[in-house]
Amino acid sequence: MALSYSASIDFLYGLQKYGIKLGLDNIAGLLTRLGHPERRFPSLHIGGTNGKGSTAAMAAAVFQEEGLRVGLYTSPHLVDFRERIRVNGQPISDEGVSELTERLQLAAALGPTPTFFEFTTALAFQYFADSAVDVAVVEVGMGGRFDATNVLAPLASGITNVALDHQDHLGHTVEAIAFEKAGIIKPGVPVVIGRMAPEAMPVIEQVAADRGASCFLLGRDFRICGESPAQFRYEGLQATHDGLALPLRGAHQLENAACAMALLELAAERGLPVTERAIRAGLSGVRWEGRLEVVEERPRLVIDGAHNPAAAEVVAAYLRSHRIQHPESRVVLVIGMMRDKDRDGFFRIVLPYADDIVLTQAAMPRAATIEELRPSLGDRAASGHGAPLVADALALARRLAAPEDVICVTGSLMLVGELKALLRGCELSPIRG
Repeated sequence: MALSYSASIDFLYGLQKYGIKLGLDNIAGLLTRLGHPERRFPSLHIGGTNGKGSTAAMAAAVFQEEGLRVGLYTSPHLVDFRERIRVNGQPISDEGVSELTERLQLAAALGPTPTFFEFTTALAFQYFADSAVDVAVVEVGMGGRFDATNVLAPLASGITNVALDHQDHLGHTVEAIAFEKAGIIKPGVPVVIGRMAPEAMPVIEQVAADRGASCFLLGRDFRICGESPAQFRYEGLQATHDGLALPLRGAHQLENAACAMALLELAAERGLPVTERAIRAGLSGVRWEGRLEVVEERPRLVIDGAHNPAAAEVVAAYLRSHRIQHPESRVVLVIGMMRDKDRDGFFRIVLPYADDIVLTQAAMPRAATIEELRPSLGDRAASGHGAPLVADALALARRLAAPEDVICVTGSLMLVGELKALLRGCELSPIRG
């Protein structure tokens, strides 16, 4: 009897007990037993601390507008596991997950037990190969050097930025994390570099030089002119495009768009050209949920999965801009974070823009409790509200907000996913990390 979708999800969920194992031996062995599906399509490989998912979504949208069959692999998902693996924007079907899980179980049984992410990555690559995609855009899960996706031999690689995050796995300095991120650079494969911290850039350039990989840097080799995603100009490695527009909010998306465009130029040099029409249509139609996403109006409900201080700067910039444009509007901030994140650093950046604060926690063991979050409020600890359940936190925020106000839910993609499931009235996938 064929494996059901629910049984497949239960199996995948069970693999999470094996945790995170940094290294490529397991995934390489599993893909070998599958006949190397990752070699059956060209790819772009995109890493970085923040913005890599948005950059991947933009590149995939342009390829799709060109008429190509495009695979997109990202993580984590917000509501449904199937969001991680898409072809031409459509998530893999329940039946696809079931059939491939069963096939991969047979291959996995012949070697060491894979982790959840290793198994899922192999499943995605097999699905893309079976679907005969023309190109796959693949987001790095964590780090780069030992990430399961790093078995790819891409047309080009991209590193959007480097900031402190996942220090327990990647190192406690920007230089150490930059070295891990630079691990996706392959010999002779060009790499696009976004805006980097000064201490990160020498590390990445050294790795690129050691591997004979051409390095193209935002602000030096390509650039964006404009202050708003509503209209901007791209001056690239070879091409220039004026009057471009993105539906995504936040000036930071301009840098992500620049990286996506540079990657597309490098892919064109290697046999995957895209037209000006595809570029304009792809960028103007791209969707990427959970990043400064407005899901309701009056009061405006904005959700963003920022979970580290660098991403908090993006949320703060949005709230600062909103306050300048609408000085009469108040901000109700709903925050929940994972226990292993820099909570003090995150709160320090966003709290100046909050009139009311509601602390909450996602329904998962890694989530910090309200009691653990409260000290990060500093001198505002006494005035901060608390609601352990996300539904209750949203209800409280709505009571605190007037129609012209903003409710901003942030601090964790897991929190954002739980909220989206609540708003849709659907069940949340048990697989969260």
